Formats: sequence, C-alpha cells, structure tokens
Amino acid sequence: MPSTAILRIRYDAESRTLSVWFVPSGCGYGYLDVPPEIVAAFKAPGSKGRFFNARIRDRFPCRPVAEAGSQDPFLRP
Repeated sequence: MPSTAILRIRYDAESRTLSVWFVPSGCGYGYLDVPPEIVAAFKAPGSKGRFFNARIRDRFPCRPVAEAGSQDPFLRP
C-alpha cells in the first residue's frame, strides 16, 4: 500500500545517506549516517510515516536534497 506521507526514498549504502521525499510538499531531505538495518526496517510493510517519525525524524542530521538525477545531491544553502 502506498504511503500517504512518504513519496519516495533512496538509500546510498556507501555514504549511509537516506533520502526521503514527502507527499504534501514534494520536498526531499537527506538523513546522514543512517544504518542499513534502519533502512531495511523502513522499507518493510507497515506505516512509513509512523516509522519515519519514531525512528528517523530528529534522530539523524539532515539537509535538503535536490531532485533525483541532479548533479549535486544536496541543495546549497
């Protein structure tokens, strides 16, 4: 079942960066140093929004990200 809060996610295992785009705004954020086991649990069936709020939000540093395919994955301040 699609999430009503999470539009899409992408994980870069090498940098341990989890990028999450949100349904209401379409904006994306890169969460830094996220362990692969957190990402695996996030991808499992269940409420993506609830999991995000409980296990990711405010637990990992983050910054805005550009759209997928951009040359610079992070937006410049």
